Amino acid sequence: MHINDPSHTTLLKEIAEFLNEETEIDAMLHGALTKLLQGTKFETGWIFFINERGRSKLVTHVNLPEALAHNSCHHLNKGGCWCVSRYRMNELQKASNIIECQRLEAAIDANVGDHHDITHHATVPLQSGYERFGLLNVATPNTVFFSEEELELLESVAFQMGSAIKRILLTKQEQEMALVQERNRLARDLHDSVNQLLFSVTLTARAGVELAQEAEVKELFQDVQSLSQEALTEMRALIWQLRPKGLEGGLVDGIKGYAEMLGLTLQTNVIGVIQLPSKVEEALFRVMQEGLNNIRKHAGVQKAYFYLTVTATDVLCILKDDGNGFSAASEVNIPSVGMQSIRTRVAALQGQVEWVSDIGKGTELFVRLPY
Repeated sequence: MHINDPSHTTLLKEIAEFLNEETEIDAMLHGALTKLLQGTKFETGWIFFINERGRSKLVTHVNLPEALAHNSCHHLNKGGCWCVSRYRMNELQKASNIIECQRLEAAIDANVGDHHDITHHATVPLQSGYERFGLLNVATPNTVFFSEEELELLESVAFQMGSAIKRILLTKQEQEMALVQERNRLARDLHDSVNQLLFSVTLTARAGVELAQEAEVKELFQDVQSLSQEALTEMRALIWQLRPKGLEGGLVDGIKGYAEMLGLTLQTNVIGVIQLPSKVEEALFRVMQEGLNNIRKHAGVQKAYFYLTVTATDVLCILKDDGNGFSAASEVNIPSVGMQSIRTRVAALQGQVEWVSDIGKGTELFVRLPY
């Protein structure tokens, strides 16, 4: 690949320096795309991420004409197109001129705004080695064909972007591994120290109950035994949350194991094949942990029901109990750290969460996550 234009060489250097400084993928891609447009005749651009299942997601765009930007980029987000189809079939290997684009045509035909004479675009895959991430598309008004030099520049920028994406993903993976190791260390420390101390207090209080002669002293030891046993259960639950050993046997077994540790009986029902990304599986495990904690603390029952439905696009989890319930109408005002934690985890994966409950009628927790 040869870049002969000195201005293009300078542009590539500027983009490379910017990419090396960024640590967040979305901001990095948006900034690099902006620099590309500022330094070339390309006027607008957009980037799709495409996952292993072939689902495309618009991750950033710059200087879109009104027709494409209309209704939150509806025509870029919906429908099919040649470039994505060829990418899915692994037939798009380098920067190419797109002869026709269904997304552009649909936006123009819908007559929802000025398309600024943009009717065609060029496309190039974003990849690092054999790992592919998506597509970079650029367009210019009244242009149906880009030169070989322009396509070579596009390929060079795409190569830089792909390398930067891989770098950020590897960095995040290393950070996650370090976090897991720290969680495991903390879990071991809690188990070896605080957990053992609480167990000793429980045994000592039990002995005190048996040895005490006076009723007041016996009752005091009983209170200490009860409180220390409660603290021991809380500590074990915390250790589970720090180090979810049950996940080695799968999501359902992990959730059942956690329920048993809390003293709950969990009836399960699964529809579909569980082959979820690790981040989705762990998020569901953490959410169900919080849900089970709430059942143990507030529902007043020892039995719960867990339903899991896996489709080609998302996973639905339902955790149900027949306990005390609460007023769902005022749920948003309930100061529950556990419920807020559930909302945060679900929102981080663009999912949906809902509680259905009423006083004396139990509670149902619905969680839906795309993957």
